[in-house]
Amino acid sequence: MIKDNIEFVEENILNACRKAGRERSEVTLIAVSKTKPVSDIRQAMDCGIRTFGENKVQEIRDKTEEITEPVNWHMIGHLQANKVKYLPGRVCMIHSVDNRKLADEIEKQFAKADTVIDVLIEVNMAGEDSKFGLTPEETPDFVKEISSLPHLNIRGLMTIAPYTEDAESNRIFFKGLRELKNKINSMDIPGVNMDTLSMGMTGDYQVAIEEGATFVRVGTGIFGERDYSKTV
Repeated sequence: MIKDNIEFVEENILNACRKAGRERSEVTLIAVSKTKPVSDIRQAMDCGIRTFGENKVQEIRDKTEEITEPVNWHMIGHLQANKVKYLPGRVCMIHSVDNRKLADEIEKQFAKADTVIDVLIEVNMAGEDSKFGLTPEETPDFVKEISSLPHLNIRGLMTIAPYTEDAESNRIFFKGLRELKNKINSMDIPGVNMDTLSMGMTGDYQVAIEEGATFVRVGTGIFGERDYSKTV
């Protein structure tokens, strides 16, 4: 099932890239493996997937201890400052930076590890109360505020669009995130040159690619529905 799902998703990504006049190499597929067992991740690895996204620090800790092959782990979920200390050496990118306290803790912990971490700023494009993230209006000033932190490399922006049966309805949010990235780049903030947009999930990643996504986060579309009653 996982192999067939990945082939289907890859075909959709390629078609979306062609439609947008983009190269397939411009888009990285993140297989969102939250709540899924290592055996499922290894099946995806066998199909060539090398980038995985997790929502919880504990799962990243457990899975990186078991999977020692060279794969890229992304922290894509809401991150509490007191959990940051477990991430150096385990993840290559944090997608969900949205407040100064968290940014300062990331700086502190990655400075201890003497390494620089790529980060994305989470933006709540739809203004949903149930979602984390800065407003689009707050984001440029926040980027400027944390841009001097030497162990954070601000690569771009991330958003979680509303759940919808109509992917087209989320185009406005993906387009808005792309325009926000361009606006921030035009501000010429020292040390900041954003090249990354993490947007689009199982239900809408094709539209996101058409609007400039460089990372798409696909979980259910690869691994199937999740059983949240199980712990990993």
